[in-house]
Amino acid sequence: MASFTLHGIPVSRGISIGRAHLLTPAALDVKHYLVPVEQVEAEVKRLQHAIAEVHRGLQALWTELPKDAPTELGAFIDVHALILSDPMISEAPLDIIRTRHYNAEWALVTQIDELSAQFDEIEDEYLRERKHDIQQVAERVLKVLMGTALDIPPPLTDDDHAPPQMIVVAHDISPADMLAFRDRSFIGFVTDVGGQNSHTAIVARSLDIPAVVGMSQASRLVEQDDWVIIDGDAGVVICNPSQLVLEQYRARQATLIKARKRLLKLKKTPAVTKDGTPVTLLANIELPDDCPAALEAGAMGVGLFRSEFLFMGRGGSGLGSALRIPSEDEQFEQYRKAVVAMKGRPVTIRTLDVGADKPLDPTEHTALNPALGLRAIRYCLAEPQLFLTQLRAILRASAFGKVRILIPMLAHAFEIDQTLSMIEQAKAQLREEGVKYDPGVEVGAMIEIPAAALALPMFVKRMNFLSIGTNDLIQYTLAIDRVDYEVAHLYNPLHPAVLMLIAQTIAIGQKAGLDVAVCGEMAGDTKLTRLLLGMGLREFSMHPAQLLSVKQEILNSDLSAITTRTRRILRSVEPNEIAAAVEQLQSL
Repeated sequence: MASFTLHGIPVSRGISIGRAHLLTPAALDVKHYLVPVEQVEAEVKRLQHAIAEVHRGLQALWTELPKDAPTELGAFIDVHALILSDPMISEAPLDIIRTRHYNAEWALVTQIDELSAQFDEIEDEYLRERKHDIQQVAERVLKVLMGTALDIPPPLTDDDHAPPQMIVVAHDISPADMLAFRDRSFIGFVTDVGGQNSHTAIVARSLDIPAVVGMSQASRLVEQDDWVIIDGDAGVVICNPSQLVLEQYRARQATLIKARKRLLKLKKTPAVTKDGTPVTLLANIELPDDCPAALEAGAMGVGLFRSEFLFMGRGGSGLGSALRIPSEDEQFEQYRKAVVAMKGRPVTIRTLDVGADKPLDPTEHTALNPALGLRAIRYCLAEPQLFLTQLRAILRASAFGKVRILIPMLAHAFEIDQTLSMIEQAKAQLREEGVKYDPGVEVGAMIEIPAAALALPMFVKRMNFLSIGTNDLIQYTLAIDRVDYEVAHLYNPLHPAVLMLIAQTIAIGQKAGLDVAVCGEMAGDTKLTRLLLGMGLREFSMHPAQLLSVKQEILNSDLSAITTRTRRILRSVEPNEIAAAVEQLQSL
């Protein structure tokens, strides 16, 4: 058996070694034929019965969730149930059967293809990934229609003696299907499609299972029972490795396991550099249910609560309402839940980051260049009632603990002034109604547009703190879309222009007496921890799973030596020199 290597998108770190278990998508075997007129209604009922059966299956999965299952699993099963109930899935294919006389499978696939094409036009990465959730739901219905089942090996029994551990290889795999593999020695997965923000990727991280997605042809190239190595750090999958490569990865795997055990001992250790400089480590969260993981990792608070996740997967009149505005009370309860869960630690809530690239109706026509359109704070200021509703809910939650408000995508002084005015208006409304809130709630700005980084004085005069969103800052600075495979190789956090903007933001913010954090992917990348420390960063916010690794880097850092080297790096404009110097920082 020939050995070969595939490269994809790493979504969950670690190394797994096991036998491949292939999942074949039902959509590949769908037959296309026309139904006689007299059989049309019978075909409609066949699809309705299949949808009902999948509904029952999802409900059964929910009731059978293990107590130790990640909260994300239950949430995503709910999302799939909502998608299945949506008229765009439950009714539109029935109309296709009645009008075009397609068989049920063909009608469903036709509708899903049309929806997928609409979602492909959406700029926002998270919403675009929801296409895969729709396809996963359709896959379950197709399997019922075609009389096929998910190809799952039998559960392990007490008589099994160390069976080969299984790596699932599929075109795509839903969170519900991942749950079905939990008791089958499932240690990793590889998929042809998907991205960093797919539900499956989020579940993989929560389960701490190595995974690589977006591999295009993996399910066609890998064969059943092939030996497979997943390198979840590099986004590499090695099929049928040589004995030498296998031994090397087993040694790396053993080293990683030991390192993880050592990291767990750091949970209660303060994050302090060798020379005694304290560093604040915060967690990025999407939902209040993420708070226990943040506390378990030792987070000192929440540096970024992405509030738009509360607006997603809420059902409605069609898949166009995948983002639907929750009421003030609904929002308040979720914010309050997070604040209470963090037990007095600060919770920074980013206001709604939706708009042209995250439309309230993803099936509607979007702007030609949505990343530069009516989004984030621009959208909120254009929809003042929506914005006031969220601000009131956040302020009400501040009565239960320390809350900070973070405003995304600011670039103009008038945007800052209008935002602060609306916050004061929300406060005045609450006072008139006798509703409690913390009058000292701090308001901060996300620095994610180069114009903001270059015009910081107008920000430091008006705001209480700054948070650098490196993901967007890099994209806007380099004029590239990092999820566009054709230009993704140009996404470079070490570009001299990017480093200049980050260093300048940290220096000016701190000189003005403001807390400055980094809440983008750079904050959780241990290869960049010392560089950011050398720039003067003292507040990092990241996914909880990354926190202990970053803490270890901080504990092993000599700040005086790092700072001197970092100044040299910031004076360089040669990419190769910068990359080599950053790598050398790791040895200090």
